[in-house]
Amino acid sequence: MATDTIPAPVKNEDTPRGFAFGLAAYFLWGFLPIYMKAVAHIPALEVLSHRVIWSVPVAGIVLLALGRTGDVKAAIRSPRTLAMAGLTAALISVNWMTYIWAISVGRALDTALGYFINPLFSIFLAAVLLKEKLSAVQLAAIGLVAAAVAILTIDAGGLPWVSLILTVSWGFYAFFRKTLPVGPNQGFFLEVAILSLPCLFYIIYLETSGQGHLMQTGLSDSLLLLVSGLVTAVPLIMYANGAKLLTLSTIAIMQYIAPTMIFLIAVFVFHEPLSLVKLGAFVLIWSALIIYTWSMRRQTRGSRA
Repeated sequence: MATDTIPAPVKNEDTPRGFAFGLAAYFLWGFLPIYMKAVAHIPALEVLSHRVIWSVPVAGIVLLALGRTGDVKAAIRSPRTLAMAGLTAALISVNWMTYIWAISVGRALDTALGYFINPLFSIFLAAVLLKEKLSAVQLAAIGLVAAAVAILTIDAGGLPWVSLILTVSWGFYAFFRKTLPVGPNQGFFLEVAILSLPCLFYIIYLETSGQGHLMQTGLSDSLLLLVSGLVTAVPLIMYANGAKLLTLSTIAIMQYIAPTMIFLIAVFVFHEPLSLVKLGAFVLIWSALIIYTWSMRRQTRGSRA
């Protein structure tokens, strides 16, 4: 995640406050499929639009409470910052749209797979775009993931595109988000503010044409859509603030909480079929993540020593 415009010195150590923020964020993301299944009867684009619109006031209140509205004003006056925020907004909207749709059509396992792959894709991205050298252990982990994707492709007769879109969109989002010269809370506000105008026009069109679910189909749909801003913004803001108070290795381990919960919910709550082939692919990816995490912890201990 990006740092604030004028970053304060951050100690490379875990804090109880950071751990609480991080744990809360990942648990909320882990339970997100339950909410998405509740709105599965609503078109994915409409759900996405409401997530964007109702995130704007939540993010705005946070900025007011932190006294960081000046950073947003400065960013608005910078064409380069606005362009970068527009790019990250487009990437996060693709990620959200794919996730919402996948849960609604019973493909939660594919979303878990995508978010398990993501950390290793980020390493691959750094090697390709930033020319960072990969260790033998990292290459082995990436090789296991590539084997898992190949197995799923052969079994399904095509690429696991839901998982890959989630992986690639979030990987590039995280990569470009680091170049955005504003803090995480300010950046999130900019992103949803940029997306809010087309989303607002779309919601108005749906409601005036009688196709919308905010005021047309009953109280339960209205409440579900109104809380979408909290569902979207709260875990992101918690993560953004927790990440500044945790070491990178701790974050690397904690980021597996959400996809693990999604996997368990998909199998035991949504009763999605888990074939032996798909289970084998998950085992390969879990093995890759264990290797990657072990390597990262070892490297962190070495640097501290």
